[in-house]
Amino acid sequence: MNNTLTEENIKKLREELDYRMTVKRAEIAKEKLEAAAHGDRSENAEYKEACRNYRENDNRIQYLLTMISTATVIDDKNVDKSILGINSKARIKFIEDEDEDEAIVSLVTTMDSSPKNMRISIESDLGKALFGKKVGDIVEVNAPGERYTIEILELL
Repeated sequence: MNNTLTEENIKKLREELDYRMTVKRAEIAKEKLEAAAHGDRSENAEYKEACRNYRENDNRIQYLLTMISTATVIDDKNVDKSILGINSKARIKFIEDEDEDEAIVSLVTTMDSSPKNMRISIESDLGKALFGKKVGDIVEVNAPGERYTIEILELL
């Protein structure tokens, strides 16, 4: 795992990590104690649920630690505004479309991606093709099962 993230992304990950390691762990430990007090643990659904919550929280903690430790942190404040980069917005045209449809896309980190809102991760096929390009560039996107061409019309 080697995601490209911003300082803000790292900050959010650290905040969640801190919450899960302190507040959430304490809540789950309390749940486990209360459930264990109800008797036989082998048939205690509340206790089993608390144990499952503990494992899920622990798995998320491990994921967050890995994301933080392996991330490539980029500076999204001092960027060249003449090329597409993190948090850039552009108007693009899908050349092969019969109607030559246009769209406005924002290039973002994986954490901030939302394809249905055209917030495209720089690690996606489309994001990789657009990253570092400028107005007037025509790029070919190699997506699984298809290839298409896009022209960058305007940086917004």
